[in-house]
Amino acid sequence: MGRLDEKVVIVTGAASGIGATTAAIVAGEGAKVVVADISADKSAEQAESIVRAGGEAVSIAFDLGDVKSIEELIAAVVAHFGRLDVVHNNAAATNIAATIDGPFETADPQAWDDTFRINVRGTAMMIKTAVPHLLEQGGGSIINTSSGAGAAGDLGATAYGASKAAINAVTMYAATQLGKRGIRVNAIAPGLIVTPASKKSGHSSGEMGDIALANHLTPRLGTPEDIAYMVVYLASDESRFVTGQILGVDGGVLAHQPYFSEFTSLFQQGEQG
Repeated sequence: MGRLDEKVVIVTGAASGIGATTAAIVAGEGAKVVVADISADKSAEQAESIVRAGGEAVSIAFDLGDVKSIEELIAAVVAHFGRLDVVHNNAAATNIAATIDGPFETADPQAWDDTFRINVRGTAMMIKTAVPHLLEQGGGSIINTSSGAGAAGDLGATAYGASKAAINAVTMYAATQLGKRGIRVNAIAPGLIVTPASKKSGHSSGEMGDIALANHLTPRLGTPEDIAYMVVYLASDESRFVTGQILGVDGGVLAHQPYFSEFTSLFQQGEQG
């Protein structure tokens, strides 16, 4: 018996990275998974991989920035499976964050517009469109992807961080409005997760990776599996009393004083001396 047997779960942004790992692990727990992504080819490949591993999955290409595309996604899921139990809003405009979303001095208005259209409005419209179908099942679980970037400032990806702070508000408002009707809404706020993309950018490798690790309370950086298993928990009935929460899965990176890593280094040097 899996923890998510027979539940129909949409995972957006599921063609690669954290989303792909999450879709595979959710399927391994018995869920019927919808691999939803803007890339039709990659989402189809991921769904096929899940099926080869013994899971049940279908792929549906959609654009989170397009309301009509969101409506077509939800309609297709319900038409195919006859129900909907869980929505994991994981997709985001990460390509914008990694390229033209810089500090305020170089702020690109279009980058801000597109980031909020995709990340915030898209998530809100996913919730709006899914709610009637979740209510038909007597309730369900909505799991948004926030970020540590929404809780503390940084040197770049400013619009992205602001959009993730907005996701936190969306989560709490949705939880407040839907909780008495049986729908739980939570958000996962990942820290630095080691993926091919984070390695390529240098954020989780080399000198930057060393600095990041020094500021974690854990002896390692995060993996996609760390996020995926939190999704499983929030999607399952095990979390039936958890709603309106922003759950950090970040190795404690935001839990300590800002001088933690420097003091740790000093103490270690003193012990060695």
